[in-house]
Amino acid sequence: MTTTSGSSIRCGIVLASGEGRRLPFVHRLQRETLPKQYINFIGARSMLEHTLDRAEKLIPKHLIFTVVGRNHLDHREVQRQLSSRLKGTVSAQPENKDTLPEILLPLMHIYRRYPESSVVIFPSEHFIAEEDEDLFMLYVARAFRAVESEPSQLVLLGVEPDRIEPEYGYILADGKDSRLEPLGIHRVNMFIEKPALGVARELILHGALWSTMVLICRTKTLLEAVQVLTPKIYKSFQGILEAIGTVHLKDRVDAAYEDIDSTNFSKSILQRLSPQLPWRLAVLTMREVLWSDWGSAHHVAVSFKKTGYLPRLRRISETPLFGMWNA
Repeated sequence: MTTTSGSSIRCGIVLASGEGRRLPFVHRLQRETLPKQYINFIGARSMLEHTLDRAEKLIPKHLIFTVVGRNHLDHREVQRQLSSRLKGTVSAQPENKDTLPEILLPLMHIYRRYPESSVVIFPSEHFIAEEDEDLFMLYVARAFRAVESEPSQLVLLGVEPDRIEPEYGYILADGKDSRLEPLGIHRVNMFIEKPALGVARELILHGALWSTMVLICRTKTLLEAVQVLTPKIYKSFQGILEAIGTVHLKDRVDAAYEDIDSTNFSKSILQRLSPQLPWRLAVLTMREVLWSDWGSAHHVAVSFKKTGYLPRLRRISETPLFGMWNA
């Protein structure tokens, strides 16, 4: 297992602070009202546990930082799933302010400890077929090599669409970069988050990829982009950075979250990166990896149809998912 390349330490962020409100039927699966990332859809592990186990194929446990909702910690099942995480690697948001603050909170902890590190961001609500996990992590390792050799790059993992899906982000690549071409990585010309149905159709016709929201970059590079593109949020989080390791951390986190607006990472950062800025968005296309964002019942049903899994959800015949499964 390789965790460093030269002087660069490789860290991971696992995003698990969502409330899972777009899948209300999953609450019929357990006594507690848990967000979906803590639920066992397949096998004996939750989506969060699957994500953490995948991350540990490449990154040591002490370098994986998880962010959850503070209210999640009221649930015994959540406490159980987080009990194996190491001290100082779990951050709790006082409230959900969308994906940019969710990423920045653990990123501040990484930057405080490992300022020269590289980092990969893993959403915990995504499905990857178990037999494809090793290949998926090989793509992550390749992207790490790219950002370690070209620190200005932010590399997204992309997948080829098999349908029109307006709930995803879309990536249009504009050609090969001679420095990254040996790794199969292309420059991104345009990133579009959740386009309208007609726009998504046109993007697919022009060869666009789906964004998996798995992003690999240097920690400093991402913070520099945030500072320029969202200066108010960056400034609010500086108080958190200064308080890490002190008794004032919780108060600084609460103050920062009171001060900021909800801000989407894809729209405020990825969609606004341009050739005029010193950082470049790039994409590595994943092939032969079954991936899906389980943000809706439709996405879950599509994944189960592709894999042939017979999930516990199928027993809930009155849910929309059951109808889509049998359609």
